Amino acid sequence: MRTTNTFGVHFIARAKKSNPNDLLIYVRITVRKEIAEVSLKRIVPKVFWDQSGNCIKGNRKLAEDFHELSGDVRFKLTEAFRKLQLEKRSISAKALKDCFLGNDQSSSTICDLMKYHNDNMISVLAPGTLKNYFTTERYVKLFLERKHRVKDMALSELNYQFINEFEFFLRKTKPLNEKNPLGNNGIMKHMERLRKMVTMATKMEWIVRDPFQQYCLRFQKVDKEFLTENELAVVEKIEFTIAKYNLARDLFVFSCYSGLAYIDLHLLEPGDIILGIDGEKWINTVRAKASTRVMVPLLPKAKEMLEKYAVDPRVMGKGRVFPKISNQKLNEYLRGIGKLCEIPKHFSFHMARHTFATTVTLANGVPIETVSKMLGHTKLSTTQIYARVLERKVSNDMIALRAKLYSNESIVQL
Repeated sequence: MRTTNTFGVHFIARAKKSNPNDLLIYVRITVRKEIAEVSLKRIVPKVFWDQSGNCIKGNRKLAEDFHELSGDVRFKLTEAFRKLQLEKRSISAKALKDCFLGNDQSSSTICDLMKYHNDNMISVLAPGTLKNYFTTERYVKLFLERKHRVKDMALSELNYQFINEFEFFLRKTKPLNEKNPLGNNGIMKHMERLRKMVTMATKMEWIVRDPFQQYCLRFQKVDKEFLTENELAVVEKIEFTIAKYNLARDLFVFSCYSGLAYIDLHLLEPGDIILGIDGEKWINTVRAKASTRVMVPLLPKAKEMLEKYAVDPRVMGKGRVFPKISNQKLNEYLRGIGKLCEIPKHFSFHMARHTFATTVTLANGVPIETVSKMLGHTKLSTTQIYARVLERKVSNDMIALRAKLYSNESIVQL
């Protein structure tokens, strides 16, 4: 047996199942107490194998061939060991085996990792989420070209400095989409997606040390905008000469009274509208983002939108509830609607979901647990992001408190 500091190499032979008189030669790699074996695909007659010395005796030609083979194997494993040392990677029997067989992933690159992740997540992530990963991939490639003057880089070169420089690059670079500028939280989302991909590489032992280990995501708390009761009324009543604006407004209003996200509304089918336990119409669907079931009783305004488009030729017989419109175009039209309504807020379709959670439900006394269920959240803490303390609700709560205190005071005086 030959040892090189922390790993050992020796050769063993096992009988072939098809012919017990023939032996298959294996190399056994040991690192501390870990063992890995590799078949060398060489056969030797059992009569020439020395079990005690783990070598060939009695046949000069076979012995010379084995001596050459074993020397070559030892050399390759020693080189593999040195390679792992130089790359400061964790040395294990499996890592040496993979390196010996050419299955070592240390030569994988950043672009290899991003492609591997995105290809394998097609059936796992929602299309919108996967699209965001592709955007992060584009920024990483742009960073490699502009900062490092290369089109790709080995994963082994990833370090904390690379991570920091990528963040600084995002803060300084011109956004890929001018309509979607990179704010702090947008940058943090790109860093978060890159971290998830690098974590995958670490778990698969493509890299030894996670370069994100000391990195901290710094999200800023942002109050998501929503429409007040008066603002929502303005949007509901306004009519436009542009048909697509009217469609965008109607979809927005439907979401304000149902809480559906764009993708869930886009996928909504007539069969998703059912009669609930109260005999009224309910939405019964599954959230695309979290795969959670959503049951929402239809409020009058939402029901009005359904009835309006039930006879629309764009949806009749097509298995849809509303006409198709892309999320990008929808948000573009909503920004125009906001300006025409003279409401100084950043309009987006997701604002409707915030409006449902705040103005329509929580402000009217619907318990947060019920709102959470209708929004399809798996955690109550997620719903608390939407839980705004509105001035009107504060006022109503204080009026009720004053009345209670006044009543108690009157009882004491009697």
